[in-house]
Amino acid sequence: MESYEYYMKEAIRQAKKAWKADEVPIGCVIVKDGMIIARGYNQREKTQKSTAHAEIIAIERACKRIGSWRLEDCDLYVTLEPCPMCAGAILQSRVRTVIYGASDPKGGCIESCMQMYQTKGFNHYPKVVSGVLKEECSGLLTAFFKEKRKNKNRSNT
Repeated sequence: MESYEYYMKEAIRQAKKAWKADEVPIGCVIVKDGMIIARGYNQREKTQKSTAHAEIIAIERACKRIGSWRLEDCDLYVTLEPCPMCAGAILQSRVRTVIYGASDPKGGCIESCMQMYQTKGFNHYPKVVSGVLKEECSGLLTAFFKEKRKNKNRSNT
């Protein structure tokens, strides 16, 4: 569990970068052979692209770094349970293990809203580890949205 926590803390650092950029604080790192080969954080507002999720950005960077679309020997750490798009990209890139912090009851597609990796027929299924530094990961999201609501209420008065 210790190494899971080490890399999740790195993903949390990425999530904090997202927050500083006024993005939903979700961060991701991809690890190969014990080294972080790619990092990403949400950038949808900045780029105005619906696909600019932390996982997609990190996957694209990892593929470029190793020169292959196959990330078979890689582990992906993300602060929030992946959505359908990201869970699909993880499948398509053949990531070995997905480690996430907080569950997403409104959009998570590994265990919450649906269980994509339990659907029969795919030619690859990553191992899943959930709940790593769950409180810290969910706390970031809760604090971010609380601050957003507070600021919105101030501007409405």
